[in-house]
Amino acid sequence: MTLVCSLMGEPEEPQLFKTGDIILGGIFSFHSTFKTVESTYVHRPLPLQCISLNFRAIQYAQVMLFAIEEINNSTDILPGIKLGYKLYDLCGSIARAVKVALSLINGNEEMASMSEKPCSGSVPAIVGVTSSSPCMAISTVIGPFHTPLVSHFATCACLSNKVRYPSFLRTIPSDYYQSRALAQMVKHFGWTWVGAIRSNDDYGNNGMAIFIDTATELGICLEYSLPFIRTDPPEQKQKIIETIKGSTSKVIIAFVNHMDMDVLIEEFAHHNLTGYQWVGTESWISDSQNAQAKGHYILDGSIGLAIRKAHVTGLREFILDVKPLNSSGNKLFIEFWEKTFGCIFNHINQTEKTLKQCTGYEDLTQIKNSFHDMSLMPIFNNVYKAVYAVAHTLHTIIGCGDTCSNTIALNVINVLKLIICRQILQHLKKIRFKTKDGEEVYFNQYGDPAAKYDIINWQPKKDGSVEFVTVGLFDASLPEEKQLHIDNLTLTWANNSKQVPISVCSGTCALGTRKVLQKGKPVCCYDCIPCAEGEVSNKTDSITCVRCHPEFWSNKRRDECEKKETEFLSYTEIMGTILTLSSLLGACLTATVAFIFFRHRNTPIVKANNSELSFLLLFSLTLCFLCSLTFIGRPSDWSCIFRHTAFGITFVLCISCVLGKTLAVLMAFKATLPGSNLMKWFGPRRQRIVVLAFTFIQVVICIVWVTANPPYPFKNLRHFKDKIILECALGSPIGFWAVLGYIGLLAMLCFILAILARKLPDNFNEAKFITFSMLIFCAVWMTFIPAYVSSPGKFSVAVEIFAILASSFGLLFCIFVPKCYIILLKPERNTKKNMMEKKSYPCPPTPATGISN
Repeated sequence: MTLVCSLMGEPEEPQLFKTGDIILGGIFSFHSTFKTVESTYVHRPLPLQCISLNFRAIQYAQVMLFAIEEINNSTDILPGIKLGYKLYDLCGSIARAVKVALSLINGNEEMASMSEKPCSGSVPAIVGVTSSSPCMAISTVIGPFHTPLVSHFATCACLSNKVRYPSFLRTIPSDYYQSRALAQMVKHFGWTWVGAIRSNDDYGNNGMAIFIDTATELGICLEYSLPFIRTDPPEQKQKIIETIKGSTSKVIIAFVNHMDMDVLIEEFAHHNLTGYQWVGTESWISDSQNAQAKGHYILDGSIGLAIRKAHVTGLREFILDVKPLNSSGNKLFIEFWEKTFGCIFNHINQTEKTLKQCTGYEDLTQIKNSFHDMSLMPIFNNVYKAVYAVAHTLHTIIGCGDTCSNTIALNVINVLKLIICRQILQHLKKIRFKTKDGEEVYFNQYGDPAAKYDIINWQPKKDGSVEFVTVGLFDASLPEEKQLHIDNLTLTWANNSKQVPISVCSGTCALGTRKVLQKGKPVCCYDCIPCAEGEVSNKTDSITCVRCHPEFWSNKRRDECEKKETEFLSYTEIMGTILTLSSLLGACLTATVAFIFFRHRNTPIVKANNSELSFLLLFSLTLCFLCSLTFIGRPSDWSCIFRHTAFGITFVLCISCVLGKTLAVLMAFKATLPGSNLMKWFGPRRQRIVVLAFTFIQVVICIVWVTANPPYPFKNLRHFKDKIILECALGSPIGFWAVLGYIGLLAMLCFILAILARKLPDNFNEAKFITFSMLIFCAVWMTFIPAYVSSPGKFSVAVEIFAILASSFGLLFCIFVPKCYIILLKPERNTKKNMMEKKSYPCPPTPATGISN
């Protein structure tokens, strides 16, 4: 028993039909839309009533007919085989698109039985279908039957998915490349803050999704992305207008088809939405109907991608050579003729009495409408290439050489019907040929052709019309950095400006600043914050500031690291000069005092104060004044070691001499007591030993310090951010404070002994002066410690020099100035008699003590 299937509903009749050995299928939207009829669900729905004749679809059909006629007249391709065609109208309906596609692959028979030849009634391939959404629906249905669908204008990147749409191919590049090209073009002009409007269908939504992904990679942000379709209610249109008016971006990406753009142009013109730079897709940027629409001035200066210019010899003449009564589908062309000339042919059911009669011989060349517009020649060329791709595939499969006789052709065709479902798709994917005008045609693994676009600029003319000027090229086959080429000099922008519009959320961050994102806004919206001290940014729009090397510091502009100023106490600066002069002055005064004492060395006052220790003390004071000079100047290895050791040793020598003088005074007065024999044990030799012993201990401390961990030059980067302080690191802090501690210990011992001897007779006693000098010495060095610790940089060195000079001047003035006063100004008091007047105890001469009466 044979199973029989019956067709549900009425069979679809093609709008254009021609018999042939092999029939090619075609689907075009000859009518833009259809009448909406509410179904009663009681009776079978009436056939779809298509309305609004679409001249563009008729042009596409003419191109397909032109290609088939060329092939039938050619001896190079399918010789001896005639191609026929069936062209259906989808009326802007996806459901109808699927229905007519099924009519093409099953032969449109009312009754069908199970057969071993399941493809006997099929067309080898279907050409056409302008939009992406119908292509997706058709490909989903016919994919399992391996019937190829070759589209000339469906660009959705989703159709490159060979898992979902295995039998879909196209002769127009995928939106994947167009979307990326648009993003690269937006980046090229420095637009990082843009708005977007997209068709609310597969074409617009998928294309915009790819654009957004690519734009995000390139640092471009979308302020808004609004869906739109021409059937949207007025509220949606008003929302789009308000969003654009309230936005801050000045560039709008319009990923919409030409029919949606027609509606938008009218709406934008009504609200006078001027001053925006439009960036368009191939669907409308080179469409003459959009450029001629009322309010097209809104889009003046638009820039976008268009299919590359093409020329097909003889095509223009063929398209315009319409014979309504002699054509293969005179019903369609009669409707076209009546609409074009505003007349009517004789009909049985004529209802229009006012229209003139059509003769069929009206001159079509005298009418200027969209049918005469050949600006879509690149799209026409895509239809042309699609037909030839199918024909070359059939030629390859049949393989009958230069000619095929009718008998051979008939046999081959019968065989072809058996294998068509299995092989034509595989052969079509691998086909590669050149058109008569030299253009190479092939498909990649996704069924897409090579992606090449012209970049078109809308430039208004003086008469108010628009000229499509090619200003660049995008070629996806080249390396990414060379894919986009634009001639900026020939561009015209919105408002007929010659300056590139600026569309950024935030301006460029200058050198020395960094970008900080604004809270709650995209990454393109940011504030420019100056780099912190010590950090720089040497490029615009930097997201971070780079910290300078520790020995460098940022300049005022924060765009460059400059070497830090090196600071140390030098002889040339005022403070260093003053300290140097003070040191030299102290040394000179000390030398002067020594000279005075030497000149008057035989006078009683010099002898009474132990002249040997006095000269040694003056010598050590001179060294103390001069050692302060080692603290001035750039620190070096030797100066760091020498300054601290020289200071420690000379000061101990100085204090040892003072201590020796104090002990000598005490011993001298103790020796005057009955039975005392002290001076015998503290003569000049013992005094020298005491001085040398105390000094030797300091020398040992210094040697240990220098040997273990000596002072060394050091770059201090902590105290000042913008300066390098050159100073001497202590090496071992223990060694430094041991030196100071030892000096302090001797000073305190000397101070205590001087206090004990302060009430001895004035003319014979210098203990009061020693006490006062030690008081000054101790006060200076006690205040030195906190001042030294808290003083930064070179000021700590200055504090140490000041302490050395102050204590040295204190010793010099307190001990020696009173004696010099007597020697120089009161010589009458510098006598032996005067020295004996205020003695409290008898003091016979004691040469061994060095103190005379």
